[in-house]
Amino acid sequence: MAEIEQRLLMLIDDEPAQSRLISALAAREGWRTLVVRDSETAIATLGTRQGMQLGAIILDQWVPGDEACTLIAELKSRRPALPILMLTASTSPLLAVEAMRAGASDYLVKPVSPERLMQALRMATTREAPRDELMPLTEKMSAPADFDAMIGAAPTFRSALAIAAKAARGHGNVLIEGESGTGKELLIRAMQAASPRAKAPFRLLNVGAIPANSVESALFGHEKGAFPGAFDRHVGALQHADGGTLALDEVDRLPPSVQERLLESLQRGDVRPIGARHSFRIDLRIIAASNLPLKDMVAAGHFLPELYQLLAPVAVRLPALRDRPGDIPALSRHFLARIGEQPGLRELGITDGALALLGAYDWPGNVRQLQAVLFRAAVFCDGDALTAEDFPQLSDMLGSDAGQSSLHHHEAIGVTLYTPDGNLRPLEEIEADVIRLAIGHYRGRMTEVARRLGIGRSTLYRKLSDLGIGDVA
Repeated sequence: MAEIEQRLLMLIDDEPAQSRLISALAAREGWRTLVVRDSETAIATLGTRQGMQLGAIILDQWVPGDEACTLIAELKSRRPALPILMLTASTSPLLAVEAMRAGASDYLVKPVSPERLMQALRMATTREAPRDELMPLTEKMSAPADFDAMIGAAPTFRSALAIAAKAARGHGNVLIEGESGTGKELLIRAMQAASPRAKAPFRLLNVGAIPANSVESALFGHEKGAFPGAFDRHVGALQHADGGTLALDEVDRLPPSVQERLLESLQRGDVRPIGARHSFRIDLRIIAASNLPLKDMVAAGHFLPELYQLLAPVAVRLPALRDRPGDIPALSRHFLARIGEQPGLRELGITDGALALLGAYDWPGNVRQLQAVLFRAAVFCDGDALTAEDFPQLSDMLGSDAGQSSLHHHEAIGVTLYTPDGNLRPLEEIEADVIRLAIGHYRGRMTEVARRLGIGRSTLYRKLSDLGIGDVA
């Protein structure tokens, strides 16, 4: 009990329903929540006995209104080591920038999923992990929904995109697997944009963001009065996507009972809402995404083998960022260009030393984490380019020699002309390296790659095929 008493959370919020929800979610992680309704009470609480026991603060932006950042700065000045998370309905990157500069540790957009909230609390207060540099940030930056937005030249990554691009042009179901943060949702949207159903209905349902007891209703819908709390009729995602595509993110989180019902529904080609007397015919394509390998879940008895076979006639596996470190420079420049377009920020360069430091880290949060780290560094950068000094937590974690050793590694994975015994490498291997580097440098824009290499697109695609380099079209 003593450990739980030390995990005291102050929630600054004047909405009773939201306060109860956040308090209940925080309790799952061993937090006791102290709710205050205004900024004056919050500041006064810091000086009390309870205030000295605080482990974190969550602030709803609408409590102090326009003075949210002023309050964050005031709280931070009084308790510099105390993590502060800002909860807001705004998706404005400018607000995120201002909140972070004021001292916020993280930025949560409502409605925030239970998993996202608990992850933010966990990472904000875990002593073993860097508190600032490596904390995921929910910044909303629009990205083009096409394959050109998928940056990388690593063979495993390009091969995955080639499979996805070919599958996108068909009508069959597709399963995308990969760790959290590898870009599965971006790939889903790219496939949808390139599919014959691009202009048909499209729904994306994140199973992991829905309480387990609500997943069935979210998928199948329900009639009014079908169960306690069903005050209105609700059309489910399956029926919404009729004629088009339904994307199921985190499909590995489907409860067993829902797996069975989904299998039956897809086999019959109809959907019956909870409490309904009749079924509705549906014609849809499913693009499913999973953080875990579904084959392993099937073998362990946690996923129906028949449903797996139905969802995965084509399977795409996105590699983790640690498995394609050579893509970090191109990804970093791409993200910095997008970050520079956000209000309150500007486009920055990045030095070789900084890239070497980024390349030395193994990125458990993958591409999404890299983007968040760059975003945070860009917020506080005063120069024209990010340097290794802009990533102090990474330097502390990896040591002063990490960047230099990584720099030598990245130099080694460039275009090497000689084999270790001093002989020239085969021309085919050198050519393949040059094409991979060009694809990464020009962020996967194949027309630009072909132009810079002085060849036509058709010639480039032929070389990609002949050299065994995956392509996106």
